[in-house]
Amino acid sequence: MNGAELAKTARALVVDGKGILAADESAPTIKKRFDNIDTASTEENRRDYRTMLFTTPGAAEHISGVILFDETIRQNAADGTPLVRILRDAGIIPGIKVDAGAKPLAGHPGETVTEGLDGLRDRLADYGKLGARFAKLRAVYRIGDTMPGPACILANAHALARYAALCQEAGLVPIVEPEVLMDGDHDIDACDEVTEEVLRTVFAELAAQDVLLEGILLKPNMIISGADCPDQADVDEVAWRTVRCLKRTVPAAVPGIVFLSGGQSDEVATLHLNAMNKLPGTLPWKLSFSYGRALQAAPLKAWGGKADNVSAGQAAFLERAKANGAATRGTYA
Repeated sequence: MNGAELAKTARALVVDGKGILAADESAPTIKKRFDNIDTASTEENRRDYRTMLFTTPGAAEHISGVILFDETIRQNAADGTPLVRILRDAGIIPGIKVDAGAKPLAGHPGETVTEGLDGLRDRLADYGKLGARFAKLRAVYRIGDTMPGPACILANAHALARYAALCQEAGLVPIVEPEVLMDGDHDIDACDEVTEEVLRTVFAELAAQDVLLEGILLKPNMIISGADCPDQADVDEVAWRTVRCLKRTVPAAVPGIVFLSGGQSDEVATLHLNAMNKLPGTLPWKLSFSYGRALQAAPLKAWGGKADNVSAGQAAFLERAKANGAATRGTYA
C-alpha cells in the first residue's frame, strides 16, 4: 500500500458520522467482562459475542472499522464464515491490536513501556494476509509525584514511532495510542500538562522515523480530571481543554483523532465527544471515537451470554453506535 492508499484508508476510518469499535480485549480483560455477566470466557462464547456485534443490522452506518484481537482475526462464526469477511461484507474495515502490553520500565519504578516490536514486521505481514488494513499499539503514562518522567515519555514515544513506521512499510495504517491514564487524584491541569508533553514528544519521534502523517490516526486520551480528584471538570471544560491541547500539538496533516474512552462511562464519553464537535471554528482533523467499553458495556449486559438475547444485545450496540456517530457531528442529544 503506497502513501496515497494509506491516506485513503485513514480518511475512510474517520468518515463523517462514523468511528471505530475497539473489540481487541485481551483474554484476561474479556474474562473480567464475562465474569460480570456470569458467562464463561470460552473461545466459543467470545466468538459468539463478537459475532453478535459484527452482524448487528445497521451498525455499518456508524462504525467504520473494528480493532480485533489475534484470536478474533483468525476466528470463523458458527456458520463457518470468517469474522473478517463478515466485517468486510458489511463495509467495515478490519484492524488488529499488535502490542504485547505495558511492562515495567527498567530503572523507573511505577512506570511502564509498551512491548511488542520484536518480530512485528513478520506479524504485520501475517495480519495483512488475514485481512487487516490498520493496526493499533497502545502506550500508557501514569500521573504521579514524579511521573511520567522523561525516560518513560521518550521510550514510549520512540516505540510508537517505530511501530508506526513498520505498519506503513507493511501497508497498514497505524493507530498511534498514547494514553495518559485517568487513574489517580490529579486535577485536570496535571492531565493537560502531561498530555501536551507526551503528544509533543510522540510527534517529534514520528518525524524522526519519517512516518507519513497523512497515513496515521491518533488515539489519545481526553483532557480530564483524575478519577479520584474531588474537583471533576464538567463536559464543556473537558471539550475545550482537549481541543486546545490538540491544536497545540497535532499537525494538520493527521487525518483524524479517534479518542479512547479510558474508563469513562458510555454516556459521558459520548457527551465529551459531542461537545468537542460543537465548539465554534473549524479543525484540521476529524474528531471521532475508538471506543471499547463505551460501546460494549450496554450490549454485553443485554446479551448476558444467552443466545436468546442476541437481538437485545444488537439493539443496545446499535443505540450506542448511533449515539457516538451523532457525536462526531455534534448533533447528539
